[in-house]
Amino acid sequence: MKKHFLLIAILFCSALIHSQERYFLNSDTRLYTSTNTAGDFLGYFKYGAEVRLLSESKNGWYKVRSDNFSEGYVPEQFIAKRLNAKDVQTKDPENPIIEGNDNYYGSSHLFVLVAGLKARALPDKNSKIRAILFTGDPVAVNYLPKNPGEWVNIQGHSDPEYAQFTLGKFLGKRPDFNSLLKDFDKLNINAITERKTIGERIVELAWNSENAKLAPAYQRYYEVVKQLNDPKLLADTELNIAIAKGLAKTKKPEEITAFSKKAEFLLKGVKTKSLFFSQKDLVKNFGKPPKKGTVSDECGIYLSELFYYYPDFEVSVDEKQNQAEITKVFINENNKLVFSPTASLDHSLTEKAFIEKYGTYIGASMKNPHLYAIQLEDSEFRIEFRDGKLFTIEIIFYC
Repeated sequence: MKKHFLLIAILFCSALIHSQERYFLNSDTRLYTSTNTAGDFLGYFKYGAEVRLLSESKNGWYKVRSDNFSEGYVPEQFIAKRLNAKDVQTKDPENPIIEGNDNYYGSSHLFVLVAGLKARALPDKNSKIRAILFTGDPVAVNYLPKNPGEWVNIQGHSDPEYAQFTLGKFLGKRPDFNSLLKDFDKLNINAITERKTIGERIVELAWNSENAKLAPAYQRYYEVVKQLNDPKLLADTELNIAIAKGLAKTKKPEEITAFSKKAEFLLKGVKTKSLFFSQKDLVKNFGKPPKKGTVSDECGIYLSELFYYYPDFEVSVDEKQNQAEITKVFINENNKLVFSPTASLDHSLTEKAFIEKYGTYIGASMKNPHLYAIQLEDSEFRIEFRDGKLFTIEIIFYC
């Protein structure tokens, strides 16, 4: 009896150890319902997929758990503790997962097919929303269930802190922009719901494509928005149309940096020298900071890890070298950013006016509305509007 219990304990511990170790598939394969490649299967694995072992090898097969928690069997020959360049990969011609390096994503992936897709923390429609994905977004996929109604892990790994899930039916090959335009144009003008659905997909895919696609995308979408006659949606769409016009005529990088390189802040009537003060002049003009703090600066992008926090601006300070560099300014009647005698960003500047005047200089993204970038040589101004008014300007340094 004691030997029997000892054997059970050993097997349990062995299974537990396997379940905690990381194992990878060194080839394309499938997740089978039984230990037979001729039998039914649950889904497709791509090379590099991580699995958890649920059993010892038996007759050349392991029972495993995939990254979406499906359980089944894979051939022992495809299980490895690590991947290397010498792996001889067997390609599955029926595997719908895209291999990578297609100018959109570097490793195994698929694309989002719908607008405003919710990515959840668990394979459960009631779990926490971790991200909103747009049409045409590439997502990491190492295991794809055969049943499109099942959940897919779209983060490429099993770490519960970062995992994201969505249903397989919302993923596939990248949508074709021109095909979506034709689908929209075929719809009856009174099919408002369908036109809105496809219009949203067209706009999102345009943002995931070259800027030239934004104009025809918004041309269609604006037709629907006018039919809906929602004041906020109308205003947002008209602002995005203005952004699209600016992006279509984006200036060359050297023109943008020439425009921005002489910029300086005016803080309560005091000019910075470019974006700098001496530390002594900083304290002389604005007093001792109400708060000091340190930041982790592994890339060495700031003057130092010491920061001074004033009520309406933040500064990186090197006290030993008597240097101070502005990193963030809250825009109000006292503070503004000056590019030239005829170009400045102050509290009176509306978001619409900003787009109309500076739209050809900015970077913008649908995923970060009301947030814009103007390039510097080794950094950028990140300009945020709230409720149509200029809120902050932050200098983002590149690592």
